[in-house]
Amino acid sequence: MDAAIDKPVGDDSVETRRPILLGGSTIGLQHHICGFFNTRDDLYRVLLPFIKEGFERGEKAVHIIDPRRREEHVQQLRAIGIDAAAKLRVGQLDLREWADAHLRDGFFDQYRTRAVIDDIRQRSTEEGFPRVRFITHMEWAVEAGLGADALLEYEARANVVPRADPVVCAYDLTKFGGDVVIDVMRTHPMIIVGGVLQENPFFVPPDEFLRELRERRRA
Repeated sequence: MDAAIDKPVGDDSVETRRPILLGGSTIGLQHHICGFFNTRDDLYRVLLPFIKEGFERGEKAVHIIDPRRREEHVQQLRAIGIDAAAKLRVGQLDLREWADAHLRDGFFDQYRTRAVIDDIRQRSTEEGFPRVRFITHMEWAVEAGLGADALLEYEARANVVPRADPVVCAYDLTKFGGDVVIDVMRTHPMIIVGGVLQENPFFVPPDEFLRELRERRRA
C-alpha cells in the first residue's frame, strides 16, 4: 500500500483515537469507505448505528443526499432518536442536498467540491467538533450524467490526503453498472459488501490508479 496513505491527517486527540464501528467492524487507519447497497433498507440498517454513534460522541455529521429523499432521511434519523431539526440548529448536523455540494450550479467540478469539503472540515474544527462523519449518497453522479472516468478520478484523488474523518460513499447498486462498481471498489481502501465492512484486497493506490486511467484515455 502507498506509504502516503498509511497515516491519517487531522486531530490526534483522545476522542479521535476512539474506535469507530461500522458494518460489524472497526474502521482502521483508512477512512475512505465505499458501501454497496441493493436497497434503501440495507443502506440504513448498516449506516444508522454508525450515525448514532457519532452523535453520541459529540461529532459532526455531514450527509449529502438526494433532495427527493430528504424527508425519508430525516425520518430514518428520527427512528434512532435523532431530532434532525434540533441538530441542524446547533450545527451538529449538516444536511446537504447534491446542489449544495457536488452539483453546485448544476454541474460537477471536482476541485470546487473538494474545496467545499475542506471548508466543512475547517469550520467544524473551529466549532470544536472532534471529528466529522461524512456520508454521501453517490447517485448524484448518475443525476449529473457524469462519465465513469471523472467519477473514478474524483474517488481516487480522495485517497491522496487522508483524514481522521470517515467518509462513506454509499452506492445504490441498482443505479450503477457492474464495470463502474468494480472500478469504484478499486478506489477505496475499505468496502462494505453484504452489510459488512472489510479491508479491500482490490484497492489500488491513487498514483497507480490515476496512471491507469490516463493510459486508458490514451488507448
